[in-house]
Amino acid sequence: MARRRQTVTIKHVAADAGVSLQTVSRVINNEPNVRPAMAERVREAITRLGYVPSLAAQRMGGSRSYLILALNDRDRTISDWRARQGTDWVDQMLLGGMLTCARHGYRLLLELVDTHSDRIERELAATIAALQPDGVILTPPHSDNPLIAELLDRHDIAFARIGAQGGGAGIALSMADEAGARRATEHLLALGHRRIGFVAGPEDYTTSAQRADGWRGAMREAGASCDGLLAVGNFDFPSGEAAAHALLGAAVPPSAILASSDQMALGVLAAARERGLSVPDDLSVVSFDDTPIARFAHPPLTAMEQPIAAVTARAVELIIAQLGGRARPAAPVVIAGELKVRASTAAPRV
Repeated sequence: MARRRQTVTIKHVAADAGVSLQTVSRVINNEPNVRPAMAERVREAITRLGYVPSLAAQRMGGSRSYLILALNDRDRTISDWRARQGTDWVDQMLLGGMLTCARHGYRLLLELVDTHSDRIERELAATIAALQPDGVILTPPHSDNPLIAELLDRHDIAFARIGAQGGGAGIALSMADEAGARRATEHLLALGHRRIGFVAGPEDYTTSAQRADGWRGAMREAGASCDGLLAVGNFDFPSGEAAAHALLGAAVPPSAILASSDQMALGVLAAARERGLSVPDDLSVVSFDDTPIARFAHPPLTAMEQPIAAVTARAVELIIAQLGGRARPAAPVVIAGELKVRASTAAPRV
């Protein structure tokens, strides 16, 4: 019968390196006040013994939990899961957040929260009490919820707000939504389009207003009118389809449409097909997000990328830096995406 392998603990590392348990804990947690030679001895012992630090060992040196909590929109996430539409936002957030946390000895947990619930303070307070996270990442629409920010402030928890413009508490991080919408609109203007419709997201997301502002700004600078060219959706396929029908049913329809999400852009493609329009010959379509469905659509969608993994990774780094005593950035940290030009855009028919 095979012998059970003995689990290597922090005590084994301390004994092998000839140091105290507290010294090993300080080295694991990258804390100061450890002589370089002693820290190197500890690291060599960790490598030699194959020791994997546990959360319990990390907590020995202080009161940290070494947990960072990411909050995502409950209703929208569950709705996407149930519809089997995919949740690339969540996937990319976990990709950037989990890998970065792991490099620093932290763990990332995902919680779904309904920001519109009248019980949000009680629910979030219970979650914080149970998990005791060192930091929290807020995603839209939670990023602009003052109740959540005040609660985290009261508990002295470092937090980052993805999609925030700045102002208020926490670390603000932006994916340059306004600039992205402006860039996408300028792409269509450069192709020769003048009537460019815009399908905005719901009003409770500040990113929706930022993208609409970018579209309006580019149109205004080009001397193009926005009148009758704005429709509002809900970031999903049905609302994108309905919005496209409203825009395309106008007396003078747009020759191009910019949609605020990939799902709504798919709805625009469906509406165009139902009206016998060819994309991009009769109608150019640009999307936001650049999830996998943008590349697999027919035709593949020109899309404004949302660098969710990169911005979440940066949020983790800034939270950990703040926990280490560094001041949070005074201005919003901007991580912009790229415009991916594909087959859904072309010059308008003469």
